[in-house]
Amino acid sequence: MKRVSLILGLCALTFMTSCKEKASEKIDATNMEVAAQRDEASRNVAVMTFDKAEHDFGTITQGMPQETAFTFTNTGNAPLIITSTSASCGCTVPDAPVNTPIAPGEQGEIKVKFNGSGSGQVTKTVTIRANTAKGSEMLRIKAFVAPAGSTAAVGPTAQ
Repeated sequence: MKRVSLILGLCALTFMTSCKEKASEKIDATNMEVAAQRDEASRNVAVMTFDKAEHDFGTITQGMPQETAFTFTNTGNAPLIITSTSASCGCTVPDAPVNTPIAPGEQGEIKVKFNGSGSGQVTKTVTIRANTAKGSEMLRIKAFVAPAGSTAAVGPTAQ
């Protein structure tokens, strides 16, 4: 019992004597400036604003390659960096300015090639990974693929 009382007494004494300094006196002004700059930098975000998020090739002939371009503007307040692009299948190939900083207010272009495979109504997606708030953006292409030699295969109807 004496040991427990002695230990509790020492803990209480340590607690009461260790807090004599004011916490506000320990603040370093240079650390505050660095923290403010870091917080300001974290508010700067790149934003991809596209002229269109979907492109319809219309009715196309099976096996006829198609291509379109999606134009975007960095409407954010930080440089935009696209880190990668991917398509929902191998028949669609995106081409983007990967790892090339795009300054706020500048435009860029993502070309998307579709090899015309499939049949009937097809929809493909392209995912762009970038330093935006969402981390990724999605584009979509679609077409009605008619068999070669079909009377419905009249070529692209919407560009």
